[in-house]
Amino acid sequence: MKHTNFSTFVLVIAISMLSGFSQSTKNLAEKLGYAKDAKLLIIHADDLGLSHSTNIATFKAFENKGITSGSIMVPCPWFTEVAEYAKANPGLDLGIHLTLTSEWKNYKWGGVASSNEIPGLLSKNGYMYPSNEEMGKTAKPEEVGKELRAQIEKAIALGINPTHFDNHMGSLLVNPELIIEYVKLAKEYKVPFLFPAAYSSMLPPDLSKLMGPDVVMVDNLFMLNPAIVSKNWGEPYKKAIEAMKPGLNEIIVHLSADNDEMQAIAAGVIDFGSKWRQNDFDYVTSNEFKQTLKENNIILITWKQIKEL
Repeated sequence: MKHTNFSTFVLVIAISMLSGFSQSTKNLAEKLGYAKDAKLLIIHADDLGLSHSTNIATFKAFENKGITSGSIMVPCPWFTEVAEYAKANPGLDLGIHLTLTSEWKNYKWGGVASSNEIPGLLSKNGYMYPSNEEMGKTAKPEEVGKELRAQIEKAIALGINPTHFDNHMGSLLVNPELIIEYVKLAKEYKVPFLFPAAYSSMLPPDLSKLMGPDVVMVDNLFMLNPAIVSKNWGEPYKKAIEAMKPGLNEIIVHLSADNDEMQAIAAGVIDFGSKWRQNDFDYVTSNEFKQTLKENNIILITWKQIKEL
């Protein structure tokens, strides 16, 4: 009798262990309650806070359900407008667009931290550098960490509860030292962060270990670039959606009205300029875009859902 009880006990333990193993190996789609082979998609708008026209276009896209997510540039002049909108719309998926560069010719910003604490991040004019290359030459990891914490804390102080982190112009991916700061911040604030799976093979072993098993990587990331712009603006997006594979996908868009404000900011710039951003807005809010998503069985999700896991 005792032997039978012991055998039963062992069997129960074994089944429990197998059950736990099975649950722990669920992929993201299953953890979110979808089929294992579901095509998950975050439609994400960058650069909130850049300008009033960027903010208004992005707010409209949220309301139209053309996007599921957005991220905020805290050092930019129109950041506080986003903070007010976030208070009025607490369910939005809003992250921090961690910012280390200031790329426009006549429209600039510095850091949130005191300039004497981040001298390596600022040009002689006191603004952030316009390119990753220039920033990468003088940026010190400790200064990057200090500035980015200042951005995050300022957002939190104004009532924003960030759902995720990503980074402006990919500036935090320029070298392993900055990637480490990026990962440390995400773990410190307990939020997911944008990291394309394609980059994982380039990481040195110690950095791969730092990433850990809890890091959710984006399996497929799509952002329109000048090489694939079509006369039919939506065509590259349509092709990307039709080619989408199971897993976590993200499409990044840049939204704005093509008005006097944005034209002045982007003066002389075509790629990611004023008209580009109007085209992106027109497409993501179109019925054509929504129909393409539906026809390809795309499941829209947010970073907020991932954070809540």
